[in-house]
Amino acid sequence: MLVGLVGKPNCGKSTFFKASTLAEVAIAPYPFTTIAKNEGVGFVKVDCVDKEFNTKCNPRFGYCIESKRFVPVELLDVAGLVPGAHEGKGMGNQFLDDLNQADVLIHIIDVAGSTNEKGESVPVLSYDPANDIKFLEHELDMWYLRLIEKGWERFARTVNQERPELKKAVAKQLSSLRVTEKLVESIIQKLGLEQDIMKWDRNTLAKIATELRKATKPMVIACNKIDVEGAYENFEKLKKEFQDYLLVPCSAEVELALREASKHELIKYIPGESNFEIINQEKLTEKQKNALEFIKAEVLDKFGSTGVQKVLDIAVFELLKYIAAYPVATNKLTDKDGNILPDCFLVPNNITALEFAFKVHTDIGNNFIKAIDQKTKLVVGKEHKLKHGDVIEIITSK
Repeated sequence: MLVGLVGKPNCGKSTFFKASTLAEVAIAPYPFTTIAKNEGVGFVKVDCVDKEFNTKCNPRFGYCIESKRFVPVELLDVAGLVPGAHEGKGMGNQFLDDLNQADVLIHIIDVAGSTNEKGESVPVLSYDPANDIKFLEHELDMWYLRLIEKGWERFARTVNQERPELKKAVAKQLSSLRVTEKLVESIIQKLGLEQDIMKWDRNTLAKIATELRKATKPMVIACNKIDVEGAYENFEKLKKEFQDYLLVPCSAEVELALREASKHELIKYIPGESNFEIINQEKLTEKQKNALEFIKAEVLDKFGSTGVQKVLDIAVFELLKYIAAYPVATNKLTDKDGNILPDCFLVPNNITALEFAFKVHTDIGNNFIKAIDQKTKLVVGKEHKLKHGDVIEIITSK
């Protein structure tokens, strides 16, 4: 699974990426600071099951703090996109193509309206962030249309002559966009398309591009810089204008400050929580103390969190509809080496026990006999569908 960070320059994408990964990336208040894609590991947050079993887990990957399990996900931060990106402006084609591998997108906007359409700094509240939501969707739609139109005429003539099953032919033609036959069939029905593909004009292909983008690149909008005075009013306007969209208020800069302070053991902070604890008062300067007071009063108390962790969690659990499940090798919740709940897998909703076994390891899947739900102690078969938070002991023939 790959989570793509997208947006125009100078909206806070690189800060969001660094806050999520604590990676060293270039951050500066001018366009195109990021000129090559950044890849890193962020984390989604789940309530760890170790609390339910009155034990303490030993994660092999990620980490766990006070029964809050942080499970790694891949993040991709591409360079900022500007109007005309699909035509190659601002190296747009290159970075749009980088996004093709992403399963879900986080669109980061400057909700304070302090960055214009080119990514240049302007006075706070002087630019309407609604323009960014519209422009990015247009660029993505045009990018999809460009990929669809490539070789389309020859393809359409072949389909017209050979008469294969339409949904199968279109799905194969657009396989690079992760298009399935089921998705093609649903779009044909939704748009009421003719079975004669020769009647699909450019306007029709544009509508198909939009539907494909929505289906294959679900998106949550991170309304960044919410801590800036006046930004919240902009956020409320956006919620009214884009009622069918997922918009989350956030401050990547505040999240980064908290994580850096926690890293240097100045505070105790669990990402996504509404509070922090100062643990090294004497090492804090007056400036740092004032900053922490501002963060508590103007961000955490107002919004419940910085929003960064919430955005990541929404992308994986709400948009992709993934669940977290724990494979174990014994009824003591350990692996073969005795580590307690060492793995937490992010897997698609409705995954079966056998499919889960193959996710853990091919050999485990090939030698699968049965599984045991460690919460209920019931034996389950290979077709049993897992739920979020399941702990599954997999029994094999070897």
